[in-house]
Amino acid sequence: MRVDDDASASRRDGASKRPRLEDVAARVGVSTASVSLVLRGVPGPSERTRQRVLKAAAELGYQVDRTASLLASRRTRLLGVMVDIHSPFHADLVEHLHTAAEEVGYDLVLSTQTRTRDEHTAVETLLAFRSEALILLGPTASGDALAALDRKAPVIAVGRRIADADLDVVRSADDDGVGQVVDHLVELGHRAITYVDGGKGVIATDRRRGYRAAMRRHGLEAHIGVLRGDNTEAAGERAARQLLDGAELPTAIVAFNDQSAIGVLAALSRAGVAVPGEVSVVGYDDDALSRLSCFNLTTVSQSAREQARHAVVAAVERLDQGRTEPREVVLTPRLVLRGTTAERV
Repeated sequence: MRVDDDASASRRDGASKRPRLEDVAARVGVSTASVSLVLRGVPGPSERTRQRVLKAAAELGYQVDRTASLLASRRTRLLGVMVDIHSPFHADLVEHLHTAAEEVGYDLVLSTQTRTRDEHTAVETLLAFRSEALILLGPTASGDALAALDRKAPVIAVGRRIADADLDVVRSADDDGVGQVVDHLVELGHRAITYVDGGKGVIATDRRRGYRAAMRRHGLEAHIGVLRGDNTEAAGERAARQLLDGAELPTAIVAFNDQSAIGVLAALSRAGVAVPGEVSVVGYDDDALSRLSCFNLTTVSQSAREQARHAVVAAVERLDQGRTEPREVVLTPRLVLRGTTAERV
């Protein structure tokens, strides 16, 4: 009976023993250093060696002991990303950030902003997880606060202009993007073009300024109309209802973002107003919802893929290459024509 118990214990111990780095190296016949390079995605080993190591690791069921690796290197190779959970555009950015980070041997830690979880809490969580750099999507904190945070870990602000702060910034030219929208609508014969605002903050200010400047450029000062709003569908619906209650509808409506524009579309549809037959509608961001066939929304692309790539490059330059001078990358937005705009009838 005792022999059987010992044999069972031995089998259990063998079955529960985790494969080690040395086991993978022995299976392939290479050094543990080579195996480590392959599993960390670091250049060096040949493609043939890389494939053999990955195959052996899969066969043995080897999993990288991340905790041990971090303790040994004293680095986490983690980029902390603050994201607004309610923003479809931020979701697009995160997807591209993951791809860009993996290509250079980094991973992401995400911390969300919600209606009950503010920006400060989200950032503190990223620091608690030892994020080496912080990629903040649409931060609202002051330039001074972000500069102080940058002294704890390199900060890359994405999507927002930050004046007089020594920070890395990656953004698109929001005023130019809205200007392109107004230019397009004017070319279609529209004059009564109303803007649904995005509320407070630098991004909203830049887009609102772009609308006003473009309307003046076309000699349409008398038609400038800005309605109170924010970044939600509900705000777009409220603004559209306000217009529907007025004496005369504008022939075109430009919304702060795609979510707001979708709210405008919903309210107009319920009121029986044809889009784009009676009113053209344009959003901003080119998020996943805008591309759905049920909306087919004309909008402005901020090049989420390029913003993500530049943000990761900036982080790697700060962490691995020692760059200390701040850098601002400003991308040119691009008008995306779909089915919610047409010539004025």
